[in-house]
Amino acid sequence: MTPERILSTVTDRLPLLAAAAEPEVRLRSLLRANQSVVEQLDLSTVLRRIVEVAVELVGARYGALGVIAPNGGLEQFIHVGIPEGQAERIGHLPVGRGLLGALIDDPQPIRLARLRDDGRSVGFPEGHPAMDSFLGVPVRVRGAVFGNLYLTEPAAGAFSGEDEELLGALAATAGIAIENARLFDETQRHQRWSAGTAEISAALLSERADDPRALLADRLGAIAGADLVCVVVPGGSETLLVDTARGELADQVRGLVFPVSAAVCGRALESGQPFLTDGAAGHPDEAILVGPAMVIPLRTTGKTYGVLTASRRVGRSGFSSSELEMAADFVGQAGVALELARGRAVRQRLAVLEDRSRIARDLHDQVIQRLFAAGLGLQAIAGTGAPPDLRVRILDQVDALDAAIAEIRTAIFALSAEIHPDRPSVRHRILDVLAELGPLFEHPPRITFTGPIDLLTPDALADDLVAVIREGLTNVLRHAEASESTVSVGVAGDIVTVDIIDDGVGPGVAARSSGLANLAARARSWDGALALTAIDTGGSFLRWSAQLTAAREGPAQ
Repeated sequence: MTPERILSTVTDRLPLLAAAAEPEVRLRSLLRANQSVVEQLDLSTVLRRIVEVAVELVGARYGALGVIAPNGGLEQFIHVGIPEGQAERIGHLPVGRGLLGALIDDPQPIRLARLRDDGRSVGFPEGHPAMDSFLGVPVRVRGAVFGNLYLTEPAAGAFSGEDEELLGALAATAGIAIENARLFDETQRHQRWSAGTAEISAALLSERADDPRALLADRLGAIAGADLVCVVVPGGSETLLVDTARGELADQVRGLVFPVSAAVCGRALESGQPFLTDGAAGHPDEAILVGPAMVIPLRTTGKTYGVLTASRRVGRSGFSSSELEMAADFVGQAGVALELARGRAVRQRLAVLEDRSRIARDLHDQVIQRLFAAGLGLQAIAGTGAPPDLRVRILDQVDALDAAIAEIRTAIFALSAEIHPDRPSVRHRILDVLAELGPLFEHPPRITFTGPIDLLTPDALADDLVAVIREGLTNVLRHAEASESTVSVGVAGDIVTVDIIDDGVGPGVAARSSGLANLAARARSWDGALALTAIDTGGSFLRWSAQLTAAREGPAQ
């Protein structure tokens, strides 16, 4: 707005000023005040500057601007004239009662020579400076009341009608300045959210992306100016878990569990829509809100899989509806990026699986067949009248080739079998045990499988199989003093067997009795048996067996 337009507006609104003794002087003061206000773009700076120039314009000692909250009362109270130390001793700022509330309820100017003479006055708290004369005018933005200007204690002793007109004109300009600052702030916020959306999308799509939920919480908290951001996901039957937390009290709320019906999170999960809230007093999820908050459902491919909450401390301004809209868009775009990242990870995994399948096929179709042919050739040579010592050596090599073929088949299975994320196959669980215990041995144990183990072994028996192998190898490790050991797991007919062979000191060690009793109990629960025998060449041979169709007798030991 140009100074000429401001001057025209003020002239139309100040009939009393035209008749004053020094209208031009005060009019120029008003123009300077207007210019000082409209030069600012930062909203908080604009609000404080409005109060400062209002105090100067009418010669008041104290001034304040009360910003009206969406639900009534005062959301902010910017004051000038009272020292900060004294303001702190007074305690909480006004909330909009008495004369301040009267201006909120009926936004019309109020001018009083003495506050105590008005029945709407409710007095002042202890430590508050004495105030007598009062002048209050509403500040409107686009026709809606944004707040009110309050002035007290003028140098002249009382406010005049001219002061009221001047302050009303300043309030009109203040409304324009506030609207400009709001638009500027809105533009800045849009830019921050747009940049943040691009940044998090790039980060989530990066091959080195960290925990996506933590990344989402960090970026949203920084852009929105939130003091606490939480990501809440299903934690089990009818419960929710605070999976990720960033900001104040994050360490205290991370890992909290509360029911799905909790007020804030339950509403978000049920409606699937973002919303603003002042808190969740008295409800289990109150801890994840430190003040006014926005609550946004986390959705991918049409399904809600969690809730994100972002809150500010009590006393700070709440989130606006436009901030909620931008945050919801931000989370939505992050969800799209997350789905794309997941799709890329699936494609990469498929590529790895295809490569592993190719390697497995090559091993089966070429390496095993060649080894098998070599074994047959050696057997043929051994049967053509070779000397006895040479024949024994040839057959030993045939046995070595058979062992190598069995090990390669195990490797082929590890390369080609599909792994279920929640329940790995029996073979993979056994391989995991050997991978875990292998580094503890001088030479890691070798493993071979025979028969359709994964197809025929029930889940409960699979648990016992894994436990038996773990306990058997642990006994070898502790007591056998072995350098070599092998594990064979096979299914034949209705029987599954586990053979553990080592080249150690043999089964005569008394320390193994408790472990053997445990293994025997597991075998009996499946109508099976346990046998431990010595090997003539040194070492021990343990065989554990179970019937696949047997009903387990009691719990595992």
